[in-house]
Amino acid sequence: MTDLTQDDFSALLAELRPRLHRYCARMVGSAIDGEDVVQEALAKAAEAFPTAGRIERPESWLLRIAHNASLDALRRSKRQADLHVDLDLTEFADAGSQADARVATAASLTALLHLPPAQRSSVVLMDVLGHSLAETAEIINVSVPSVKAALHRGRARLQTFTDDTIPMLDAAERDRLRNYADRFNARDFDALRALLADDVKLDLVNRARFAGRKDESDNFTRYSGSSDWKFAPGIADGRPALLVRDPHTDAVTYLVLLTWKDGKIAAIRDFRYAQYIVESLR
Repeated sequence: MTDLTQDDFSALLAELRPRLHRYCARMVGSAIDGEDVVQEALAKAAEAFPTAGRIERPESWLLRIAHNASLDALRRSKRQADLHVDLDLTEFADAGSQADARVATAASLTALLHLPPAQRSSVVLMDVLGHSLAETAEIINVSVPSVKAALHRGRARLQTFTDDTIPMLDAAERDRLRNYADRFNARDFDALRALLADDVKLDLVNRARFAGRKDESDNFTRYSGSSDWKFAPGIADGRPALLVRDPHTDAVTYLVLLTWKDGKIAAIRDFRYAQYIVESLR
């Protein structure tokens, strides 16, 4: 591949960000936390790029960085009790049937989180992102036979996993989200501005970050000029969220997270410019 210019590299990061998120979300078991990992991985990639030399396979290079960032996040959060490499070198005649691959593709984030990281990364890279055995081995820095073993075991585990847990909003949180959604849908932005803390923080994910009531007030103004949204209370990744639906199709297109402190909104995380995370919520 021709050496990448800085402009080429920036365009590549934007193009691959949704795929990197699909990987990171499944590695850390959360679409929302996965976005944080993507941001960390992209920052590390930007730092490494000037001295990286010729990058033959840019997607594999970026996924390797995302893989390491995901493992770092798991260690920090302690969501994965054991990060040992669960591999052996046994050759499997069938690296995976199409039926097994379909199970892995449809698996929830919760189900994938029950796999050891080596199995999880092999399943996601091959069955979700479509990489070959050789590419997967290169990305996670193990041998091809080891990937075969991890893939076989991971697919087998996913076939036995069931999750009957139905998350529920508590009454107070539901009422608070319902009140916000109703005011938003009525375009009563003055009432919403009154709910903001003076030092409210706004994160327009994948676009910009702001602090202070004025910037969030400007964001309300931007919303007032469009009609492609309808807010509703719900749950995303097991946490309270505002689900934003297309008013014409009722499909969830993105979400907004609110953080409250002393009855005021202290932070808003708006995923309007990161709609790719919805794919990982399904």
